[in-house]
Order: sequence, then C-alpha cells, then structure tokens
Amino acid sequence: MELLSLLFMSSCFLTLSGLTFGDQSGTSVTVKEGDDAILPCSLSTNENIQDVRFDWTKEGTEKKVYIHDTGVDRSPALRGRVSRFPDDLKNGNASIRINKVQQEDGGIYTCDFPTRRKTFRIKLVVVDSVLKVRNVPGAAEPHVTSHDQINGGVLLQCDVQSGLPKPTVEWQDSNDQIIPSEELQVSEQGGRFHITLKATVEKSGRYHCVTTQEEIKHQAQKEINVHVNEPNTGLIVAVAGVAVGFAVVLAVVILLRRYIKNKKKTNKKESSEPSAQELKPNGEQMTSETAACDIT
Repeated sequence: MELLSLLFMSSCFLTLSGLTFGDQSGTSVTVKEGDDAILPCSLSTNENIQDVRFDWTKEGTEKKVYIHDTGVDRSPALRGRVSRFPDDLKNGNASIRINKVQQEDGGIYTCDFPTRRKTFRIKLVVVDSVLKVRNVPGAAEPHVTSHDQINGGVLLQCDVQSGLPKPTVEWQDSNDQIIPSEELQVSEQGGRFHITLKATVEKSGRYHCVTTQEEIKHQAQKEINVHVNEPNTGLIVAVAGVAVGFAVVLAVVILLRRYIKNKKKTNKKESSEPSAQELKPNGEQMTSETAACDIT
C-alpha cells in the first residue's frame, strides 16, 4: 500500500512539474565563433508539429530565443539570427539554426513542447577561433623602428617583448604580403620570449609588423610609414638622352672633319702632279734636240 502511494505521488509530481526530458537532453554542440550553429530538437513520435507550439529559451535570459505557435514564428532574443527548417516540421523536427554565433551565444538552451510536456536541453559551446587583439597575459605587442642605410634602402626593425606562448613575427607590405626578412633573433627569459625581426626595403610605402599567437587567438600589428630616397628616374633618362645625343653629334663632327681633311689632301695632291698633256710638248722638244745632236 505504501509503495502504491509513493508511485502515485511521484506521478503527481511529474505531472505538476510538466517536464519530461527527451532523449536529446544533455546534447552538446560545439561551433567556431562566426559560424552557424544548429541546435537539435525533435519528437521521437515524428508527428507533424506545424500546428504545435514549441519554445526555445536560453538559461539566464528573459526573452525567448524562438517561438513557434500555430504557424507564427518569432525570435525576440536573437532577432533576425534564428531560423528553423520548415520542411521538417511535419516530421517532428523543431531544430533551429543560429547564424554567426558569438561568444555570448554560448550556454544552455531548452526546447520545450508545453502541450506535450517534453523539454530538451542542449549546450552550445562557442570556440573562439578569431585572431584579434586580446588583453591577456603573454599577449605579444610589436614595436617598430626604421633606420636609413648608407647603401640605400631603409632597415625596418620589429621588437616583441615578453611573448607567451612564443609568437610568430612577420613583416608585411601594404598589400598584406610577407616581405623577405632576416633570420629571427630569439631569446628566452623567465619562460617568455623576446624576438627581433629585421627587413630591408627599397621602396617607399606603408609596412606593418604582425605578431600571432594561435594558442590564445591573439594577433596584433604595428604600422610604419617609410620614405626611401629613390633615384629620380626621369632625370636619369633625360641626362642619358642628352649624353647620347651629344655623343652622336660629336661623332658626326669628327667624321665630317676627317672627310674635309682627306678631301683637301686629295685636291692638293692632284694640283701638284703635271698632266699628260703638259708633259707631251717637253717630250717632243727633247726628241728634236736629240735628233739635232745626232745630225751634227
């Protein structure tokens, strides 16, 4: 008799509480920050719930996350970020999708069917995967300086102090492209890392040093504007053009002078030599004189 009374009281308690936890109670869903999260909830009977009310709530909040009541849907707490799967309602599926979850979205959610006295509990865990500046112990902050070089270009130096865990350090240009750098100078003191990275650039522009610590999802950067005394290419081209033009004119002048000089020599030589007609009378005269001598 006492056993029957105990069973009756237990049944009344469950009825009054109105809670019967379903098979999905205790389910945990893990997603990365910024991704979409699907929280599962469905009746094992697979009945059509298009006209059945169900509510989604989050522990610690007053507003409902999602309400489905006789075909009317609302999401007061996460307006515009929650949706369901309409085609699956006829199969008893009351799962919802939360778009682009944030850290504050993590927590315990309940899916409740008031008329069916069934409630499901789902834990949403949001993993922080976004690299950003974080104010946590060991978060590395870069410090940048620049130094002019005698042989041209500018030496960029990035110093990181007390980084933990050990950060990666890179120099990047304004297009976020990694530029060639010297070998890292790394020292460790008290379990923290001190790093120096140098790079030489030969073009003016904006450069930034980036430090990344994947383990704590921390990333920071420091930018520096660099002006390099680059040669004036326009002036160089102009000077080279003038030099080439001068060389061409000089070569023409030299060739012309040689031509005139050779021409004068040729004319002088021709004027100093007697022609054949000038030599002919003398030859005839010599012949006559020679003949007179023979007769004598």
